[in-house]
Parts: sequence; structure tokens; C-alpha cells
Amino acid sequence: MDRERILIVDDDRNICELLRLYLEKEGYETYLAHDGETAVNMHAEMDIDLVLLDVMMPRVDGWEACRRIRAKKETPIIMLTAKGETFDKVLGLELGADDYIVKPFDTKEVVARIKAVLRRTGRTTAAKSDANEGELVFEDLVINITKYELKVKGEVVDTPPKEMELLYYLAKNYNKVFTRDALLDEVWGFEYYGDSRTIDVHIKRLREKLEGVSENWSLKTVWGVGYKFEVKE
Repeated sequence: MDRERILIVDDDRNICELLRLYLEKEGYETYLAHDGETAVNMHAEMDIDLVLLDVMMPRVDGWEACRRIRAKKETPIIMLTAKGETFDKVLGLELGADDYIVKPFDTKEVVARIKAVLRRTGRTTAAKSDANEGELVFEDLVINITKYELKVKGEVVDTPPKEMELLYYLAKNYNKVFTRDALLDEVWGFEYYGDSRTIDVHIKRLREKLEGVSENWSLKTVWGVGYKFEVKE
């Protein structure tokens, strides 16, 4: 069975080797890069399942590397940041980071976070082995989180990864209301304190794609609470 491939990106070679040791012990296939530019190039040439990406690096920093990777593929990204560094969660969310880990870290926590993100984004080997895994079907709407493909009235609609994951989560739990904070925690994978406008922006973009498609389902705002994917039963 193919192993999930992890790209470890950090200018500290000792950290890279430590992570490689533990991740390969857990059964992952690992690749190393020591600056953002090399990481972006390696990611473009290889089939990577998840990127562990340090924030502060030479040549191209983690933020720019994250932006470039997200512009090409939907590969999950976990940011690594040293204790005391300013980690802008708003920027991380907007760029598409799936989670973040503060150094010094416990290797067991890193492994647990990787497993959680791979499971949540449908990038595990088991999920990828089944083409129908992670597919939700409604009238004139197909959401496939494994392929990261959204079909509206039979046509594929270009949809960024986080919009897909947000829609999939809401649709999978249809008719349930979620607060913005709950959606940030479930979809982005880490607690977020402050302005929750990110959710509003993603919901607005999804509505532009889905408005008027069907009378049997819709993305609803529950004023004073949050959002839900409403299905008429």
C-alpha cells in the first residue's frame, strides 16, 4: 500500500531530521527542504500529501511558500512557528493553512495533528483508494472532498480548497447550525481568537456559486448564531 508523503520544510536541519525519524517510524514517506523556494519547487514536481512548513526561512519565507503552494494545489499545510514569534492567524487562514504547531513541539503531537489533517481533508491512503469516498449528492449538486471537486448542474465549478472543505462539512451535517468559531475549529483545525470574518467571506463566495441552483437546499444564515446547510425533508 502506498504511504502518505510528507514534505518537511525547515532551515533547522536538526528539526528536519528529528521529524523525519518520527514520521518514518509512523509509516510516512518523507522529503526535506531547507528553504521556501526549494519547498515550492519540490512540491510542484512531486505528489505530496501534506506539507510541514516553517514560517521563518531564508530565500522565501513560509507565508510566501504557503501562498505559492496554494496557488497550484490543494495540499494540506501545517505551519511551524517558534515560540515568541508573531503568528498571524488571520493571514494563515486566508492563505489556506490547515493547522499550526508552536516550537518546541512534542513529536507525538505533530503526528496526531498530521493524522487529523489528513483524515479531515480526505488525503489518507484509505480515503484515496475509493473514488466515491467523501462524496455528497444533492439535487443538481455533487460535493466530492476526495477529488476536491464541486459540480453544479453537472458542471465542474472552480472552488478553492477551504471553500470545498467548509461546504462539505456543512452539507455533511445538514440542518445543523454551527457558530463561526465552531466552523473555524472544525474546518481549519485550530482555535482562532479574534475576527471571524474569514467564515463570512467564504460563505459569501459559496453563495455566489450556489444561489438559485435548487429550491430543496440552501446555505442559510441563522442570525445571531452562525450558518447551516438547510435541506428540505
